[in-house]
Amino acid sequence: MTHNSLSIESLFKRGSDFLGTRYAILGGAMTWVSNHQLVAAISNSGGFGVLASGAMPPNILSEEIDKTKLLTKKPFGVNLITMHPRLDEMIDVCGQHKISHVVLAGGLPNTSSFSRIKTHGCSVIGFAPALAIAKKLIKMGTDAIIIEGSEAGGHIGPVSTSVLAQEILPEIREVPVFVAGGIGRGEAIVSYLQMGASGCQLGTRFVCAEESPAHENFKQAFIRAQARDAVVSLQLDQRFPVIPVRALTNKATKDFLEVQARVIKEYDNGATDLKEAQLKIEHYWAGALKRAAIDGDIENGSLMAGQSVGMVTKIQPTTEIMNDLIMQANTFLKTSSNKAASSSFPPS
Repeated sequence: MTHNSLSIESLFKRGSDFLGTRYAILGGAMTWVSNHQLVAAISNSGGFGVLASGAMPPNILSEEIDKTKLLTKKPFGVNLITMHPRLDEMIDVCGQHKISHVVLAGGLPNTSSFSRIKTHGCSVIGFAPALAIAKKLIKMGTDAIIIEGSEAGGHIGPVSTSVLAQEILPEIREVPVFVAGGIGRGEAIVSYLQMGASGCQLGTRFVCAEESPAHENFKQAFIRAQARDAVVSLQLDQRFPVIPVRALTNKATKDFLEVQARVIKEYDNGATDLKEAQLKIEHYWAGALKRAAIDGDIENGSLMAGQSVGMVTKIQPTTEIMNDLIMQANTFLKTSSNKAASSSFPPS
């Protein structure tokens, strides 16, 4: 293939063939935000929307799938949490609706979940925060892998996207690998594809889509924010573990530090036992994401956002966001190929 004939579609080919889409761009599954409206809009724009099932019961997931099918005839997937107490039923719902791809998140899935999904004829996509886990998932029979770096929003691992990509992409060839975390522009997508990725996953970039159900206050918080505002929740004491979550700083994140300090003091003074103290800290964020994303309380809710939030500057239709990404990617490819072509001529 000549430099000039290289396009983003040709780089996407393996990922697009796997997903059944024009572009190998997955919408990150964001609880409360990745509903039928946004998922259908991403799929209709040439990407691959993924429904966030979160803690939904099976009947609500079934309704959400039906609503999505009314809005798009294109492929879309469902993200299931491996710790869901009714995971088997959730898998069966996906099977009954003939969902093409199931994304398993929230920890290493067990082999019975894998085989149950496969029995329904769905492809499995798993998350790998390290090379060893990627290899383990492939042995278990995963059809594709997502590697997500710490720049992402919500629950994160400790390693950055660029390091994970260098560690995993050269080693994994058996299945398509999608890169996620901190991606907000087409040039970054191209760079990961050239490193061997089959596609990318973006979440934060779609929060301010017109079709996103996020509250206006939530969207405006994203538009105002810079990359440095999306920080990881702090843990004050290792006896009281805090699950690392990346979100925009607000009153709630500051209050959380005070709550931790107060509970730790209560425990040290013998006013509470360890289990009760740990639960008080764990439960602080219960319902906090819905409070911000849907109810619009951006001071007392959780503003989960990736560091690419600084590249979110306005509310725009999903198709426009997708077109911007593809245009940036193709412009970057064209510029690079022109540079390569000019450098191949000897100086006059």
